[in-house]
Amino acid sequence: MGQFIVQFPKDFLWGGATAANQIEGAFDVAGKGLSAADFIEYIPKHERTKDNAMEITSEQIREALSGESFRRYPKREGNDFYHRYKEDIALLAEMGFKAFRLSIHWSRIFPNGYDDTPNEAGLQFYDNVFNELAKYNIEPVVTLSHYETPYGLTEKYNGWVGRETINHFVRYAETVFTRYKDKVKYWMSFNEINIMTISPYTGGGILSDKEKNPVQAKYQALHHQFVASSLATKKLHEIVPDGKMGCMLASMIHYPNTPNPVDVLKAKQENQSNQFYTDVQARGEYPKYMKRFFAENDIEIVKETGDDEILKQYTVDYISFSYYMSVLSSESPEGEVTEGNLHNGLKNPYLEASEWGWQIDPIGLRVVLNELYDRYQLPLFIVENGLGAYDRVETDGSIHDDYRIDYLKKHIEQMKEAIGDGVDLMGYLAWGPIDLVSMSTSEMSKRYGFVYVDKDDEGIGTLERIRKDSFFWYKKVIASNGEAL
Repeated sequence: MGQFIVQFPKDFLWGGATAANQIEGAFDVAGKGLSAADFIEYIPKHERTKDNAMEITSEQIREALSGESFRRYPKREGNDFYHRYKEDIALLAEMGFKAFRLSIHWSRIFPNGYDDTPNEAGLQFYDNVFNELAKYNIEPVVTLSHYETPYGLTEKYNGWVGRETINHFVRYAETVFTRYKDKVKYWMSFNEINIMTISPYTGGGILSDKEKNPVQAKYQALHHQFVASSLATKKLHEIVPDGKMGCMLASMIHYPNTPNPVDVLKAKQENQSNQFYTDVQARGEYPKYMKRFFAENDIEIVKETGDDEILKQYTVDYISFSYYMSVLSSESPEGEVTEGNLHNGLKNPYLEASEWGWQIDPIGLRVVLNELYDRYQLPLFIVENGLGAYDRVETDGSIHDDYRIDYLKKHIEQMKEAIGDGVDLMGYLAWGPIDLVSMSTSEMSKRYGFVYVDKDDEGIGTLERIRKDSFFWYKKVIASNGEAL
């Protein structure tokens, strides 16, 4: 049998990914306004349920604003990147990062989301961050909206339910494109845009208890985000001619639970319901299969004249996605349910799981890469992948996270196989390279990083940064362009 040699492209973008709301802290510093993430409470493990939808009520917002809540809001603190960005970027550079994904906190630029003029102190902060990255030749990959809808837009329009939010977003996008046109080439519009239908509050700053028909409201809000993403893509290409805009999907591959055709059909439908988002953003139109879904669920998307043309004309340049796990689909779900990224499902007997119940499926990543590339023929970019785990600091200060190295190694091997299959893959950004506040649970103890941050779930610690074993391993991976695993 002949040998087929596969190598990562020479310009492959190795690095890591974060979100402003999970790292920056300084939630009320230098003119920043409140955002959706600033109201996400920390819920101790013994109070938690398997429902990880992260929805919030109007009453919880009122309590938080009045100071009556006794809860902690860890995303207001992050890991203090706002004050430590130079130290943190130096650590990324030491690992040899080619790219670093971060988001711009929209309410740092427009505190309410609808302000007449941008906040100069916020713009200057990101200037400083991008300058620091440039010092080390690290390419910034920037998300415009990563679960950070300004609270002012929630108050005024119930977030993305209001069509007015489109114009405010496009103005924000135009502001940052103009300001950073010489510093940032790779952009993404909305992080994991499919979360809108799972947690409208997280994805769109929407308080569902204010809506008569919450299902209708979230799909209408999603339409507004699709239009806003296309208009932002138009602006980017005008302002930064070589700029690249990507969509971003939480990729969850569904396998049929059994060979029973009803399970196969169920998996097909659930995969389509996830491909819907990329179909709109990459192909430029609503897929035909959604007509039936909308009809059967009494959903009517209200479009303005020209919306369809905007979606068709301004499609994305690349498709980025997160990948953590696969899930099983069954028409008659019986068996053990396990947790996952935005999605619970049946336990797969062939897979191991993380300490949080997320099923570990490296081959699933190869499947996803092939399916996305077959479907769209656009460059792909893995912008989140990693293992949330409990880490222990030894008495000598070392952290032996072999479990993380094993997870990442197996996924990188499957990426390489996908490149051998012919997939055009731009890069790989591991999630949370420096420990950050968990998106779904607001824990610090669910750690993803190559760098440990001394802070616990109650917010106590020195914030000292400590290199884990995976830090030195990933440094070798990057230096060898994925050959030394």
